[in-house]
Amino acid sequence: MAESIRGKVIRDLIARFSNDLLIGKKIKSGELRKRAVDLEPEWKCPEQFTNTMILMENFTMELLEPVENVGSRVVLQLHGGGYIATMKNAYRSFAALYSELGGNCRVLTIDYRVAPEHPYPAALEDTIAAYHWLLEQGYPAEKIVVAGDSAGGGLALALCLWLKNHKEPLPSGVIAMSPWTDLTISGESVETNFEKDPLFGKTRDSMLYNKDYLGENDPTNEYISPLFGDYEGFPPLLIQVGSYEMLLSDSTRVAKKAKEAGGKVKLSIYEGMFHVFQMAMLLMPESKKAWAEIKRFLHYLDAEEKEENEMQNISKEEKA
Repeated sequence: MAESIRGKVIRDLIARFSNDLLIGKKIKSGELRKRAVDLEPEWKCPEQFTNTMILMENFTMELLEPVENVGSRVVLQLHGGGYIATMKNAYRSFAALYSELGGNCRVLTIDYRVAPEHPYPAALEDTIAAYHWLLEQGYPAEKIVVAGDSAGGGLALALCLWLKNHKEPLPSGVIAMSPWTDLTISGESVETNFEKDPLFGKTRDSMLYNKDYLGENDPTNEYISPLFGDYEGFPPLLIQVGSYEMLLSDSTRVAKKAKEAGGKVKLSIYEGMFHVFQMAMLLMPESKKAWAEIKRFLHYLDAEEKEENEMQNISKEEKA
């Protein structure tokens, strides 16, 4: 599908602001993103939900729950921000949208520790702790979907690699929006989209090159750059990315590896779109289409779980 007029206008506006001499550098470096969190007004929870703060040992989480007709599934949401920015209100709105699209499911959003104060492995440790918390609360792994954007998308994949390597139950599926999967910044699109990317393009002085999270660690560590992991036995993946992104190759290479490993993967490249364009939610044709695709993916996971349960019941009857 060709890019929409509204999508092009929004992309051009982002490019104009990110290349502005006064604030452009702060946008690309993530400095403005970090400051914006402190300036945000208190988020008003929609009346059809409750939002509960949960205090963990090293971080906080928020559990969004529908007031009525609560579904059995839960989404574990991991926010983006280059591992240097904390959660912002947009992710609380994301949570409400995930819940509505996922059949009134619960959504657990974690405000994991970020660099430079807390470099790797802090974010991954907090993510693992949140996943274990869900299991301890009685949510079976087959009812958990892990969703993340940008750094959060990479973190979602890193979580699954860690769980697989430690022989722990994997979630039923993963939703990754513009995932940052390669902190070596070696993808082909880093160069081919260098002039196109409205958010990170035309400079090497952006959060993509920030080393605060990486520290002295090897950037090819699969828990830092999940591109380098083994995807055999992975749950179904939905990966969405914009064609103008410098990180486009981060998505296409992971999708290729997962498919070659026998996994179920849906890779959607949105023409003319930019990094985490889904932030526009229902205001832009491309973001509306992306969220509709997420809804279909969640319903697909429900159908797959039902089919699996039916097969298990048949096996039990045959043994009886």
